[in-house]
Amino acid sequence: MATAKTSSLLTATLASGSSLVLLQLFSRVITFVLNQALVRIVSPQVFGTTSIQFELLLSTILFLSREGVRNALLRAPSGAQASLDRNATTRLVANISLLPVLLGIPTAMLSAFVYLGTSSMATSSQPHFRESVILYVLAAFFELLSEPMYIRTQNELRFHVRVRAEGTAVMLKTIITFLVLVSVPDDWALVAFALGQTTYGLTMLLSFVVACSDNLVFRPKRVTVTRKDHTETLLFEPSLFRLSVAMTGQSLIKHFLTEGDKFLVSRLSPLADQGGYAVAANYGSLIARIVFQPIEETARVFFSKTLSTSGDSDTKASAQSKDALQTAATVLLTLLLAFAHLFLLAVTFGPPYLSLAISLILPRKYLATSAPSILHVYVYYIPMMAFNGVLEAFFASAASPADLRAQSRWMLIFSGAFIGAAVGLARGLGIGDAGLVWANVANLTLRAAYAWTFVRRFFRERNAADLVGWRRAVPPLPVLAAFAAAGAIVRTSATTYANAPLNLVAQRWHLATGVASLLGCFLTCIIFERKNVLRLTNSLRKTR
Repeated sequence: MATAKTSSLLTATLASGSSLVLLQLFSRVITFVLNQALVRIVSPQVFGTTSIQFELLLSTILFLSREGVRNALLRAPSGAQASLDRNATTRLVANISLLPVLLGIPTAMLSAFVYLGTSSMATSSQPHFRESVILYVLAAFFELLSEPMYIRTQNELRFHVRVRAEGTAVMLKTIITFLVLVSVPDDWALVAFALGQTTYGLTMLLSFVVACSDNLVFRPKRVTVTRKDHTETLLFEPSLFRLSVAMTGQSLIKHFLTEGDKFLVSRLSPLADQGGYAVAANYGSLIARIVFQPIEETARVFFSKTLSTSGDSDTKASAQSKDALQTAATVLLTLLLAFAHLFLLAVTFGPPYLSLAISLILPRKYLATSAPSILHVYVYYIPMMAFNGVLEAFFASAASPADLRAQSRWMLIFSGAFIGAAVGLARGLGIGDAGLVWANVANLTLRAAYAWTFVRRFFRERNAADLVGWRRAVPPLPVLAAFAAAGAIVRTSATTYANAPLNLVAQRWHLATGVASLLGCFLTCIIFERKNVLRLTNSLRKTR
């Protein structure tokens, strides 16, 4: 029975992952095309304000209000069934899902007040600045109103609802932003972005209302339950509520570590360089958001349902079956192995060819900003985002409140290290905004290492340490040697063509060298990693 449940969950999760990848591909391609037009229409100052500062305000409101509750309630189906009946659990979980709406009101007001009060004169003096901030806050609140319905559809494995809602919202946002920009004078540019974001939030709310119209509840209700020999009235399921509080309390530190580069850029860099940073981030994170964000989100759902331990930590010895642990370990190590190949690919072929790619894609007015130097660091930043994302997805899915408190203490240390490294690299060594990205690379490396330590301990305490050996996440030696040889070849080629013009014709033989080297690496992977692929295929077939 447990195996069948895990099989069904894995199937649903894989379907969700493919749907979310398609959604991200659709939305990011549209956003990329729009940004190609927008960066040529608006000034770097406007683009920096909207893409760095307004987006930071929006993510602060949403992350602090909902992230802890959202992650905690992914464990709902298996978290409380031992002590409460199904109907009571469903109602108590629904009550907890309303908390982001209540948290969102003071969080939005405080965030907007702090932002308006601390904005520089260059930022706040832009036309219609305050009105745009208000619209962004309204957009955030629309999204928070949809959160109870989002949580419900996720727990019911109705992933198509989110895919449809976000796809529609992204399309309408891009259309509204572009139409307003081309229809009004330049001094309304901030309002154009704000109206686009408000449209996104409202579309998300209406889409989830339609999907959950059979049972819309926006008021918490008390539930009378029987525990052993007595009856009591509850408003929230106790263990899930404690977990939600712990994760919400941790979200402030985690948010700073996640968005710390934007925060520092908004305070340390002029608006024009903020625009360059935003453009570089949009280009640099395109692949990460198309592929890795859906993988991280679906992995969090899968691990939460498979390894749910929302009860106290002293029950963990009997929490999971061997089959569930085996499947979870296989999925985790497979993702880490895939990301190891991504890392090899990025560091081997990224640096020798990035200058050519930048000259072809980046708008000319951004070549004088910090964007080119930032994009060079993204070669290392993107793989670390992938490693950290899936490892922290496992941690968030399996950690107890005690584990979260321990992680919070370490995150305080990581925060201090990040600030020191960021300021030291950006200002002390004169690297500029690229130093902030290097500091983020170090930050993600530390966080990934901490999460991996947790993974090892988690399986060891369940007598399954052999399931997560690190060697299974590292490519075989011939593959490593092939990438090393390819790296030497393409770097020699880059040196040879260093003085050639940065265009496809002048660099054609350099490109041909890269293609040939890439094919060599690909063939090596096929020859020496067939066993890994077959083992993975057999493992997944056993769950069907």
